Amino acid sequence: MMSEGGPRVLVVDDEPAIRRFLHASLSAHGYNVFEAINGQEGLVAVTNCRPDLVILDLGLPDISGIEITRRLREWTSVPIIIVTVQEQESAKIAALDAGADDYVTKPFGMGELLARMRASLRRAASPTAEPVFSTGQLTVDLGQRLVTVAGREVQLTPTEYDLLRTLVTHAGKVLTHRQLLRQVWGAGYEGEAHLLRVNMSNLRHKLEPDAARPSFILTEPGVGYRLRVASE
Repeated sequence: MMSEGGPRVLVVDDEPAIRRFLHASLSAHGYNVFEAINGQEGLVAVTNCRPDLVILDLGLPDISGIEITRRLREWTSVPIIIVTVQEQESAKIAALDAGADDYVTKPFGMGELLARMRASLRRAASPTAEPVFSTGQLTVDLGQRLVTVAGREVQLTPTEYDLLRTLVTHAGKVLTHRQLLRQVWGAGYEGEAHLLRVNMSNLRHKLEPDAARPSFILTEPGVGYRLRVASE
């Protein structure tokens, strides 16, 4: 049963079966669900419905999901989660670079989508990072610049700390390689993938119980990285 007081979610997808599935599943979890069947209708619905979160298909019949994301980012910071059948890394990267917060590839598990929705809604409610961030046994105190794992302080280089801080301030969100390079190293470094790869490897070896199977900093293959949030 739909909760009128729950977060407002707009589903923009031209497939009736997907809309029905998401409407039923999200309503059962307390979300107030609205629907749009194409891009133009979706743009109007964001203005009229003022959703707390948008679930957006990339392959719409009239306007691409990437273009819709660009247009929305001109005036709103509403969280946008892309849901797509497109496996190409380039499409996912383009959507994230356009301003999407996350993406899920069809077919997807409802548990994964709900976890990513919770992370996006939390970020929207607290646009600046909390002074202390924790996930599992990892704790990052941004005010004190103190990083601990299982209560043990971890010494990071300035670059490693900047990389971790960027992930913390966008916890739960997929950050592309270009976004991380631009935010940590600055404009002009977007093509220096080796810098990111080396520093991420070093950071994982210092933070992860098993660097070969990361539990804190997750890889989105070919796209970027995401810091796991506690509710996942």
